[in-house]
Amino acid sequence: MNSSPLSTPISTAAYPREFQQLLREKTENFVGRKLVFSAISDFLNSHSRGYFTIVGTPGCGKSSILAQYVTAHPRSIYYNAAVEGKNRAEDFLASVCTQLIDKYLAANGETSEIVKLRSQLQNLESDDGSWFLSLLLQQISDKLADRQKLIIVIDSVDAIARTSQPPSTNLFYLPRYLGDRTYFILARRPFLREKSGLLIETPSQTLDLRDYPAQNREDVLNYIQQYLSTAPDLTQPEFCQQLATVSENNFMYLSQMLRASGENSHPDANLGESSLVSELPPGLAAYYQNHWLRMTGDGLSAIELSVLNVLVQSTTGLSVSAISNIIDEDEYEIEKVLDNWIEFLDMQEIGGVVCYSFYHASFREWLRQQSILE
Repeated sequence: MNSSPLSTPISTAAYPREFQQLLREKTENFVGRKLVFSAISDFLNSHSRGYFTIVGTPGCGKSSILAQYVTAHPRSIYYNAAVEGKNRAEDFLASVCTQLIDKYLAANGETSEIVKLRSQLQNLESDDGSWFLSLLLQQISDKLADRQKLIIVIDSVDAIARTSQPPSTNLFYLPRYLGDRTYFILARRPFLREKSGLLIETPSQTLDLRDYPAQNREDVLNYIQQYLSTAPDLTQPEFCQQLATVSENNFMYLSQMLRASGENSHPDANLGESSLVSELPPGLAAYYQNHWLRMTGDGLSAIELSVLNVLVQSTTGLSVSAISNIIDEDEYEIEKVLDNWIEFLDMQEIGGVVCYSFYHASFREWLRQQSILE
């Protein structure tokens, strides 16, 4: 998603090499999301410090939003835990602390203090990471000019390998307290509040993209129109509206389908649900395979398999009691299964009852094809 609300040229050179290609890909054809950028700006201007978190289902555009933000603000610190090999706490500390030293403390030359910090970082044990990160943040906070802000942007914080640090600590050892003009901007999939993995005592705000369906659809339509601007015969309003509806405001699905349609020279004018699976692009299938691995872990229990079978057969949301009646299992056990899969589920209140379904129709259809369900 390349029209920036910040009107700043795209540049990735300010960030670690392992993230540069991802940043370029995520900012390609970027459009809209003004609501999110305005909310971030308002938070930064109304609080002296704090955590701002963007929450949304897989593929809704969280990574692109953060990529667009950091490329427009090259003084920011950036980390993406979803990049292969970057989901451990020690990797996070090494990257972020190096960026902090290079961008803020070493700007005026290699002093003995900087050399000492680099040496400490190189020999740092992962369980010492909390104090070292907090030390750097405080040192930088003390040196910031009056109007200057230190902004650390972390994408996919929920992708962390929790075994890489003690369970009682904050995800990636993120600090509980922050100094003046120090901010963290995070993105993550839906989660249960009691399992957030973060204990913070500083101003915080959460923006859940699911709460803004009208704005999301507008951004989706703009994205489609911009993507198809080189194919005038495919930009009819009816086609764009139909594609937006089938996409369910999901940019991952949309971008993959548009790319595949372009490779096939002409997208299907009738994008019914039956065509979603038979023409599922390889990139989207791999994305869903990653979901599947996270859902199954070491394997599915009997009750998990039963719940999964019920959800993939239903095109509408089901309540816990409805699922319980179908599979004849205790509601408490079903709730535990749904809680474990919360990042892949959509929750809607129907008649005063919370109902569950998979976050996207094409993911549900992909799951239906898995051999374990046959």
